[in-house]
Amino acid sequence: MPDNVTGYAQPYQAIAQLNSREGVQQFIVQARRERRSLYPISKGHNWGYGSRSPVTEGNTLVDLSGMNRIFNAEAISVDHPIAVIEPGVTQGQLHDFLAKHCPELTFNVTGAGRETSLIGCALDRGVGYFGPRREDLFGLEIVTGTGEVLKTGFRRLGEDSPLAHLHPDGLGPILDGLFYQGNFGIVTSACFRLRPRRPHEVAVSLSLHREQDLGELINRLARLKREGLLTSVTHIGNRARNHSTLTYGIAQYLKDACGRSATQALAESERVLNLIAPSEWASLAAVTGNHGQVRASLREIRQRIGKLARVMVVTERLLDVGFAVTHALRFLPMARANAAAIHAMRPLHQLALGTPTDLPIQNLMWQFGHPNLDVEEFDNSRCGVLFISPALPLDGTLVMEVIAGMEAIAEAHGHRLYMTLNIETATSLVAVINLLFDRSEDEQTARARRCADALLAYIHERGLSPYRARVDMMDKIVSADDPYWQTIRKLKQVFDPDNIIAPGRYNLP
Repeated sequence: MPDNVTGYAQPYQAIAQLNSREGVQQFIVQARRERRSLYPISKGHNWGYGSRSPVTEGNTLVDLSGMNRIFNAEAISVDHPIAVIEPGVTQGQLHDFLAKHCPELTFNVTGAGRETSLIGCALDRGVGYFGPRREDLFGLEIVTGTGEVLKTGFRRLGEDSPLAHLHPDGLGPILDGLFYQGNFGIVTSACFRLRPRRPHEVAVSLSLHREQDLGELINRLARLKREGLLTSVTHIGNRARNHSTLTYGIAQYLKDACGRSATQALAESERVLNLIAPSEWASLAAVTGNHGQVRASLREIRQRIGKLARVMVVTERLLDVGFAVTHALRFLPMARANAAAIHAMRPLHQLALGTPTDLPIQNLMWQFGHPNLDVEEFDNSRCGVLFISPALPLDGTLVMEVIAGMEAIAEAHGHRLYMTLNIETATSLVAVINLLFDRSEDEQTARARRCADALLAYIHERGLSPYRARVDMMDKIVSADDPYWQTIRKLKQVFDPDNIIAPGRYNLP
C-alpha cells in the first residue's frame, strides 16, 4: 500500500483500472451485487489532502487515469471554447493539446502540477489562477451507485444535441452541485470551459511594505476584484510560502549557471531571497484585456496600492530582457541575484497566465532531498504536507485576526505556516495553508497532525469552516447532529442506497 505526503493512508483491497464509462458502469453493478466499497481516483494526486487514500478501510480503488480522452478535440476552437474530457485528462495534456491545435485558448490552471486531473481538482473545489475550479465544469456524466448513467444540463438531450456542450444549466433543478465534494457516483466525463487569450496579458506583483497593512491591502484588492480591474485570482503569499516556492529555482540557477556547489548555492539563495523578497507578504495576480484596458487598470492599481506595496508589472519581454542582461553580468553579485530570481520567477509568471508547471512540487521534493524530481514520486518522498484550508470573508481585519490565531497555534506546536490567501470571489477568499514536516520521522509526523487538529478546532471555534478537507478530517467536519449533513445522507440513499461509492467522503458513514 503506497503512503502519501499527509502521513496518513487507509489500506485498500485492490486497484481496478477502468478505461471507459461502460467499464465503470459494469464494475459498479458488480460491486453493488457483492457489497464492495469503491473509491474513485482520477490521477491520485490530491496532494496534501490524502492523495489516493480512501476515507475508510477495505475499499477497491477505481483508477480512472486511463480515461484520458478529449472527446471533441476536432471541434475545439475560439468559437467553441469547450473541451469534453474524461477524468484522466491532466493539466499538462490539455495545455499541450491547446498549444499545438488552438493556441488562442487557455484554461484555468492551478499550481498543483502538470499531471493533476482537471475534473478531479474541480470536483474537490480546487482554486485556479483565474477563479474557482468548480466554475469550469458543467454537463457532467455520472455513473451513480445504482449503476445508472445520469447526465446533467442539456447533455441529457444526447451528445448530438446542439445544446449538449454549450448551455451550462439545462432545464429544471441543477444537479451538478451534488457531485462536487460528494460521494453519490463516479463522474466519467464533463464539459470543461476554456478561455480565450487576451491581446495583452501581464502579471502584477505586489510586495507589502509593512506587515501590519495586510488587512488594508486585502480590502483594497477586494475592491479591485469587484470592479473587474484584477482579472484573475489574487494570490497573497507569506514569506515562508514565497521563499519556499522560489528557493529551488534560485539554487538551481546558481549551481548550473554559476558553478556553485549545492551547499554554496543554498547559502547564497538565502541572501538572494532576502534581497528580492524581503517582505512578509507579497502577491501575484494577472491583468488582461486590450492594451488600453490593461493600461487603465494598471494606472488605477498603482494609485490605490502604491503607498501600501511595491507594484511591479511583469511581462514575458521584461523577463527575457532582464535575464539576458543580468545573466551576462552574473559575475557581479547584484546581477547574479537578479538573474537567479528571474530564473525562479519565470515559471510562476507563466503559471499566472495559464501555463501549468511542476515547479512547486519539485521545490518541496528538492527541499527534502529526494534523489530525483519526478513528481509521480512525490507521495514516496520524505516530504510531509498537511493542508488546513479555511474559507474567510473578504474582511481584512478579520483575516488578520484569524491568521494571528493560527500562527500562535502553529508556533506552540513547533511549526510555521506556509500560507497563500486567494481572493477568488468578490466577497470571500480561501486560505491555502499547509504544514511541512519530515515524514520519515514519526515524531515530526505526529506533531504535525496534532498541530493540524488544533488549527481545525480553532477554525471551528471562530465560526468558520475549511472549504476543502483532507480524507482524515471527514469525521471532524461532518456531524450527525447537523440537519445539513442529515439531508446529504438522505440524498445518498437516492443515488447510492448501498453506500458503495467512497463511503464517508463528505458524508455521514
